[in-house]
Amino acid sequence: MDILFNNPAQAGAGQAPADVIKDGSIATFAADVIEASMTTPVIVDFWATWCGPCKQLGPVLEKLVRQAKGAVRMVKIDVDKNPELAAQLRVQSVPAVYAFKNGRPVDGFVGAQPESQLKSFIQRLIGDAAGGGLEEALEEAKTFVAEGDFETALQIYQEVLAQDPTNAPAYAGIMRAQMAAGQVDAARDLLSQLPPDLAKHAEVQAVRAALELAEQAGEAGDIAELRRKVADNPDDHQSRFDLAMAAYAGGQRETAVDELLEIIRRDRSWNEEAARKQLIKLFEAFGNSDPLTVQGRKRLSRVLFS
Repeated sequence: MDILFNNPAQAGAGQAPADVIKDGSIATFAADVIEASMTTPVIVDFWATWCGPCKQLGPVLEKLVRQAKGAVRMVKIDVDKNPELAAQLRVQSVPAVYAFKNGRPVDGFVGAQPESQLKSFIQRLIGDAAGGGLEEALEEAKTFVAEGDFETALQIYQEVLAQDPTNAPAYAGIMRAQMAAGQVDAARDLLSQLPPDLAKHAEVQAVRAALELAEQAGEAGDIAELRRKVADNPDDHQSRFDLAMAAYAGGQRETAVDELLEIIRRDRSWNEEAARKQLIKLFEAFGNSDPLTVQGRKRLSRVLFS
């Protein structure tokens, strides 16, 4: 299920309020938009029944507003029924969307937009309402990366950097999004351009480890052939090591950890402790809070101290 906002402080509990989306008019505009936006951001969608792009934009925008579960509201204005209101806000074509906060318009756009742009638009509005929380924005960007929406994630990371140009986690996030999108060279180029103080940050170092692992994994060989070699000779540590990297390249992280741990269990000193060192690099690339890192470190300790 596509969940736009998963920060409990923003989304609240349960479902969206029943009145999160309303049909508005010039008579209700002051209450539904101006006054309501003093406490909750309000999106105003100017549309018309004859407008084709409105029929594309409206349902997507409504879906995303409902997914925000009360963190933002929406008021729909039919311009044919409210020409005076459209004129006051200088609406010259539809669809036209305005975002109101604290009683005044703070953002907007004209014309149909892709869903990724709409997500970013709403996230900016909610982030601004929460006081511009960069941590919340970074977490939201991670969610988009996990969902495969790299475009939106990169937009959010860039917005964080616009507010804080020295935000190392944002740079790390950009590089991880680029890697996930297959743009490994772009991530490597960005890493090479970072100043030393940012390059030393733990999250950036984790990306560096992930890039190094990706390069090694690309040279590991055919995973089926490596499995056969290991099955034929369980003490073929080099083939098992290559199998771990081929598994990592294929997204089989647990298998990669398992195979490296098996080398350590059989011969911890093999190749100057190459398996242990590689396993530590995997944990660094995964991140200290990753469940696989937490569990893997416990398993490594048991093997080393058994």
